[in-house]
Amino acid sequence: MSASIQKYDVIVIGAGAAGLMCASVAGQRGRHVALLDHGGLPGRKILISGGGRCNFTNIHCEPNRFLSGNPHFAKSALALYTASHFLELVHKYNIPYHEKTLGQLFCDHSAHAILNLLLAECERGKVEHVPDAHSIRVEKNSSGFRIASARGEFQCESLVIATGGLSIPKLGATGFGYELAQQFGMSVVAPRPALVPVLLGGVEAEWTQLAGVSTLVRVSTPSAKTTFVEKLLVTHRGLSGPAILQISSYWQPGQPIHVDLAPEQSILTPLFGTRRDGAILRQALREHLPQRLAEHLANVAAPAGWSNAAIEAGERALHHWPFNPVGTEGFAKAEVTTGGIDTRHLQAKTMEARDIPGLFFIGEVVDVTGHLGGFNFQWAWSSAVAAGRAV
Repeated sequence: MSASIQKYDVIVIGAGAAGLMCASVAGQRGRHVALLDHGGLPGRKILISGGGRCNFTNIHCEPNRFLSGNPHFAKSALALYTASHFLELVHKYNIPYHEKTLGQLFCDHSAHAILNLLLAECERGKVEHVPDAHSIRVEKNSSGFRIASARGEFQCESLVIATGGLSIPKLGATGFGYELAQQFGMSVVAPRPALVPVLLGGVEAEWTQLAGVSTLVRVSTPSAKTTFVEKLLVTHRGLSGPAILQISSYWQPGQPIHVDLAPEQSILTPLFGTRRDGAILRQALREHLPQRLAEHLANVAAPAGWSNAAIEAGERALHHWPFNPVGTEGFAKAEVTTGGIDTRHLQAKTMEARDIPGLFFIGEVVDVTGHLGGFNFQWAWSSAVAAGRAV
């Protein structure tokens, strides 16, 4: 081996949330750790998350809030390192935070507080950060792994891949983690954009004239066993808002998204009176929905005639309105990537590859995707700690 090769106990590739956390845990265990990243700055995705305030976890973090080919896989890591554990770190660094809604915890001020916490924890572990380490190539050898990069050559006993998914390529997202897994004979569940706005086309494109309208809805899609009650937002290109972002992770091309426009409410009851006409319809819709949305529905969803049966059918339609997206905004606007390293190749308690000792995969690169609201950060922390204690 060349004397120029830099030797470490552990090398973590990817300086995002999971990579920083794992490096800090391993370093504080006394392991000699290097953190390689193809970019110049760590934690770029952390800084833009949560509107710049970082929705760093969720107090209702249960395994059923995650999508995976194996819905049980995430249980071990999530039990090992919970939201309460990460909150202990937040309190240790005196970071003020608040619950926004539905258990979502945000920094009061800036996401920089979470990044600074992680950097401080890495410093405690004497982690060596190696930025701009692009053009990475990995080989397995008798001593572990040999890594060649633009910043030189490295050797390690344990290698952790924390390179994330394909979402937000402008921040440097690549398919490196998937390619490396395949290099070692591991399969990858096809990556798809998740937590992403959807696009409307054809006749449904008329809805985009309501851009800016937001309302509370319940959404569902045939491939999801769950529904979400949150806000929907009409955009210039289609639909967004928390409800749509949530259901987008489950939505499959060709499927409809069904929207209950007024959950738990009866909208058209006034039409069962003696007067049944468009004016009463508009008034009934305005009592429950934003005015622009009410006007649109008055034009496109008026009962076919004013019989009791027609009104009842109109009521049902408003609670099961189908949209047929022509696609999504893609990885450029997706908050996360669903799919990834097939969990059948990994040990749930340590995140180590079953057939390649010393090789670990953590965070978004794995086929575990959380709901909107801090769950993906918690998966980053939990999977990182599982690996960091095992390397």
